[in-house]
Amino acid sequence: MIRMRGIRKVYSMGRVEVDALRGVDLDIAANEYVAVVGPSGSGKSTLMNIVGCLDTPTSGEYVLSGETVAGLDRNRLAEIRNRRVGFVFQNFNLLPYATALENVELPLLFAGVPTAERRARAEEMLRRVDLADRMDHKPTELSGGQMQRVAIARALVNTPAIVLADEPTGNLDSASGQAIVSLFAELHAAGQTIVMITHDQAVARLASRFVQIRDGLVVEDRPAAA
Repeated sequence: MIRMRGIRKVYSMGRVEVDALRGVDLDIAANEYVAVVGPSGSGKSTLMNIVGCLDTPTSGEYVLSGETVAGLDRNRLAEIRNRRVGFVFQNFNLLPYATALENVELPLLFAGVPTAERRARAEEMLRRVDLADRMDHKPTELSGGQMQRVAIARALVNTPAIVLADEPTGNLDSASGQAIVSLFAELHAAGQTIVMITHDQAVARLASRFVQIRDGLVVEDRPAAA
């Protein structure tokens, strides 16, 4: 599903160039659950942004579901982000004045899905994450764990090939975080491909594969249980 060879990302900061990624090789197959760990500044968020087509590499080859990403125009990249990738962020990124249902509908709205189908799919996804009784609630009326469940439902509503989660338990209390981790395990068991950035070693151990990034390079790649 994901094939990266020699991925480099260089940021220019005035006269200084910063190597965020320095030649990453990485393959991720369908239905893998991969935890990406590393210290602050290691390059893991840059890697996530490239995987999700939010950013492009300076050099190297990235193939996503058989399609070479380099050279794609903005419209095609936007289509890939909307249809192939689901994003779950630490800060939820929900629209504050929209209901849970309206937030989950957003990717379908951008994809041009008709209203009735859009609503039915969003309702089904909220039921799947156990929020059937919170569909009409706005984010300010939800707990942190519930907001993250809305964000996960939104990420899944377009049936993406891959879900990218950036510290999805980082802003949650331990009980809510454990519930979200359990939900990701259920999604993986149902066939979903998941790539999760986390600093929490306990969370990382629940994935099926552990990838450690340091100084812009993959320094460890092994089964998480090893």
